[in-house]
Parts: sequence; structure tokens; C-alpha cells
Amino acid sequence: MITLKLPRADGKLHPYTLSPPRSWPAPAAATQWNRIAYSAAHVVADPLSSADPWLQPAIDWGKTIEYRQYLWSLGLGVAEAMDTAQRGMGLDWPASLELIDRSLEAARGTPGALIACGAGTDHIEPRPSTRIDDVIAAYELQCEAIQSRGGTIILMASRALAACARSPDDYLHVYSRVLSQIGEPVIIHWLGDMFDPALAGYWGHADLDKATEVCLQVLTANAAKIDGIKVSLLNKDREIAMRRRLPQGVRMYTGDDFNFAELIGGDAQGHSDALLGIFDPIAPAASAALTALAAGDRARFEEILAPTVPLSRHVFRAPTRFYKTGVVFLAWLNGRQDHFVMVGGQQSARSLLHFAELFELTDKAGLLLDPELAVSRMKTLCALHGCAS
Repeated sequence: MITLKLPRADGKLHPYTLSPPRSWPAPAAATQWNRIAYSAAHVVADPLSSADPWLQPAIDWGKTIEYRQYLWSLGLGVAEAMDTAQRGMGLDWPASLELIDRSLEAARGTPGALIACGAGTDHIEPRPSTRIDDVIAAYELQCEAIQSRGGTIILMASRALAACARSPDDYLHVYSRVLSQIGEPVIIHWLGDMFDPALAGYWGHADLDKATEVCLQVLTANAAKIDGIKVSLLNKDREIAMRRRLPQGVRMYTGDDFNFAELIGGDAQGHSDALLGIFDPIAPAASAALTALAAGDRARFEEILAPTVPLSRHVFRAPTRFYKTGVVFLAWLNGRQDHFVMVGGQQSARSLLHFAELFELTDKAGLLLDPELAVSRMKTLCALHGCAS
């Protein structure tokens, strides 16, 4: 048993004793699973770059690709260049395209590797004066870049479209035009404004009931070009209701990092597949749980994921857009990278108290994979905050 002192809200240090370490079974091949599961993967920053971190993305490409290979080794797919990779939040389109290139190359050399890549409009400014035709052209450019490389597309929500659309008809027009030019079915991503405030009012309505109707209209009109939709609204009832109305053959990929276990498990009327940022830090548990579910052991699936739900809710707590900081923090604690530095300097986006609670929740979920290393790094973080434990 290892004990360290962690800060609490009362401004004092309190002893915390780690749980007995947990070992995770070797993963089964993902082809044996009865759910499709993508992990939206983070990028590893280069801490030795001379670039100013607020202004230029500096990526450690070797460690970044190594992390994707780790996810593939656990049977998980990789959702590349998404918001978890700080897309549009530190990572610009040129760096995103290089990330996509490198990841697709790595996937080709990895038997069974599943990968899909984000296409958006983040190389143009989101202004009210932006033209709808500019949004379409921006989507076309990024989709063509991914298609020409043999990649599967995740059609990301567009800040530019949210800024300039005048009505739901603009959304219907943009998506129909873009999807008409795509060869292989894509995954549509509806990212809520809790993840990105610039996407408020997406689909032309602030009212989510009305927005859902527009989204379903897009899915129905273009069903042949759509593999599924990832919904990131952190509202399980809304996701379930929408899931039951999807056109035949269109999947629901949950993006609900608050309720993912229940949504993936499903009910008598269906289930959600997964495209989740939380699968990055909880990858061993996600892999083991999906293996149990595929074997028909629903109880084991729920038992594994139960302690990861409060962990995930803490990582994604408001302001939710800062969740990437928790994802990278846990990669550092678990030795998947040698530093706690992020693109854009976003390691500073959460407080020491947030990290201390996250440390405890991760321990309770059995996901401190090397407890001694994790404790050493947590003590270092506390010391840097003037709080030696």
C-alpha cells in the first residue's frame, strides 16, 4: 500500500492510500467485439520545441504515433484529429493534416487497425460575413485531402457554418452538397456547445428539440452516404430518443462521456457504438469491458466500467472544453509520455484540486497502471504548485 498527501478544498493536505493494483487481461481482437469502438486520441506535445506554445503547435510525432499504436494494441479504433487532439484548440489544419498522414501510414502497417479522420472547416475564419459557399469549399478541401489518402471521414461540426448560417436550410444545403461528393460513408459529428461554445445553435436552432429534427432531416436525406452520427451532448435520454429514429443502417456513435457505459450496453431497442474521448485514458478498462460484453457477460461489462463513469464525469466537468487537460494528465501519470506539457499550454487549464481528485478517481478505477510512477509524478505536480506532499 502506498500513501501520499493530496490537497483538498479546505486548503489542507490529507493522506490518501492507494487501492491494491489491478491487472488487466490481454485484449481480445476487436473483430470479436459486438460494438464498434473508436478512441479519440490526444497528441503529445514536444516540450523541447522553441515554438511559443500559445502560437504554434509543436508535436512529438514519435510519441503521438506510439500512443495510437497502444490504442490499436488494445483493439480500439482511433478517431484522428478530433477535438481530443486539440483540433481547432491549439492544433491547426496543417498540423492536423500531418497528423492524419502519419496516423494513416501507421495504420497501414498495423494489422486490423481501425482509423477515421476528422474533416472540418477550421482553416477559414468563423465570421458572420463568411459565405456558405466558402464553408462548402472548406469542407471539400479537407474531405478530399482525407479521401485521397484512403482515409475514412468524420465530418466535424463547423464553427464557420455556425457563425454564418441564417437558417436550418443553410445546414441542409451544406451537408447535402458535401456528402454528395464523398465516396465512402462518413460519420457525422454533432458537438455540443459545452465542448465548443462557438457551436451554439448548431443545425440552426438553440432549441435542441428543433435542432434534432434538422439533424435527422440531414441524416435521412443523405443516409446512403452516412455510416453513423456521433452525438456529443452529454444527454443520454436525448441520444436514446434520437437513436431510435435513425434511418435504417445509420449507427449511433455515443459521444456522451457522462453516460457511455449505459449507452453502449444498450436496451431491448438497441445500443450505441462508441467514439469517445474518455476511451483514451481508460483504454485498458474499455477494452476489457467490450470483450466481456461480446462474450455475453453484461454484469462484468458494467462492473468494469462502473468506476470509470465518475472518473469520466470529472474529466469532462464544466468547463467541458478543458477535458483534454485531464486526458493528457492521465497519460503522463501512466508513463505514456514523459512530461505534462500540452499544445497551446493547456496543461494550465485545470486546478491542482481537480488533478488531485482525478488521481483518486483513477486509482479507484484500477487505472493507475504503475502506482509508484503515478505517485512520484503526482508529488512532483504538487511540489510545482508549492504543495509538497
